[in-house]
Amino acid sequence: MQHVPAAATGELVDAQFVELAVEVFSMLADPTRVRIVLALRGGELPVNTIAAAVDKAPAAVSQHLAKLRLARIVAARQDGTRVFYRLANEHAGQLVTDAIHQAEHALGQPRHHQTTTTDPA
Repeated sequence: MQHVPAAATGELVDAQFVELAVEVFSMLADPTRVRIVLALRGGELPVNTIAAAVDKAPAAVSQHLAKLRLARIVAARQDGTRVFYRLANEHAGQLVTDAIHQAEHALGQPRHHQTTTTDPA
């Protein structure tokens, strides 16, 4: 099995994980899918709620959710006629959050470093 060095830790990463990571990035290389992951960071939601959150038609969101399910980024649960979606694990949410933070840095606007202080007066 081919290994790729992870320079920061000196750890070797199996090439298959590198290839799968590229597939994850590819799956998340769509603004609607990123918005879906952001919406699901707060917990499980039905399709219509996700569609409203990302300002897309439910049918379009369902197609994106199907792709995210195949990539094991989201998981689904059916309750009667409604289907609820959630992030399959915390890593996709963290990956998208980190990408947003990287984008903020690239634009010179790292809002995530700003602290909010309350005025004691």
